[in-house]
Amino acid sequence: MVPRAFSFRLFRNFASLLPALFGALLLIVFWPTLSGAFGDDGAFNPRMLLPGNAKWEGVRTTAPARWAFELTRRTSAPARLRPTTVRPDDASLLAEPFTIWGGDADIPPLTTREVKGLRRFLALGGILLVDDFAPETQAFTRAAKRELARVITDRSPVTIGPENVLFRSFYYLKRPIGRIEGPSKIDAYVLGGNPQIIFSAHDLLGALARSSNDTYAVQVTPGTDPLQREKANRMAINISMYVLCSNYKDDQVHAPFLMRRRSSEPQ
Repeated sequence: MVPRAFSFRLFRNFASLLPALFGALLLIVFWPTLSGAFGDDGAFNPRMLLPGNAKWEGVRTTAPARWAFELTRRTSAPARLRPTTVRPDDASLLAEPFTIWGGDADIPPLTTREVKGLRRFLALGGILLVDDFAPETQAFTRAAKRELARVITDRSPVTIGPENVLFRSFYYLKRPIGRIEGPSKIDAYVLGGNPQIIFSAHDLLGALARSSNDTYAVQVTPGTDPLQREKANRMAINISMYVLCSNYKDDQVHAPFLMRRRSSEPQ
C-alpha cells in the first residue's frame, strides 16, 4: 500500500508537469503550421539589386547574410540567412518589400523596362537602399540619383536625420554610420514622412562584410571610434525593422521599451 503522503507528492509532481506536457502536445499537433509560419515567407531579405549586366561579387558579398544573421540574433524578426539577388526588370522584384542597390562607380543608364520595374516596386510600397561603396568619390551616388530621378519624377530627395522614424525603429541612433563615418544625415525620397529610397553615403555593407576566416573584410574609417562597426550594425537593424514594421514605433505604446533599451546600451 502506497503511503498517502507519497501519493499526494506523486500527484502534485505529476500535476506540475501538466502544463509542459500540454505545451509539448500542442507543439506536436501544430508543428507543421508553426514551421511554415517561421519559414522564409515574410522574412527580411536583404537582396541585392543588379541592373543591366551587373554581378554580385567582391569583398562585400558576405554582408547581406551577415545583416540577416545580426537581425535574427538581436531581435525576434525572421530573416533569410541566404539572401538573394534580383533584377529591376524581373517580376520577382515585386514579391518582397526591400532591395539594396550598391556600387562604387558610375553606372550605365537604366533601361526603360528597369525604370518601369522600379517605379512599380516603389508604387507598391517597396523600399530601396542605395549604398555607396566608395562614398569618398560619390560617383555611384550621383549616378544612382540621376537614374532614380527617371523613376520618381514628382519629387526630389530630402535630407533626414535622427528625428525620422528610421533612426528609432529599434535602436535610438543619433546619426547614420557605416564603413566610413560620413555625413551626419542622409538623403531620401520620402512619401508621407516615410523614406522610400534611402541613400547611404557610408558604405553600410562594407562595415558588415566578413572574410573567409570570419574577420571583418574592410577596415572602418576613421577607425577612432571603437563602436563604429557596432553602430553600423545598429543602423542596419533599424532599416530592417523599418522595412518589416514601417513606422509603428511612432506609437507611444512602445516608448517605455525603447527608453529602457536606450538607457542600457552605449550610445
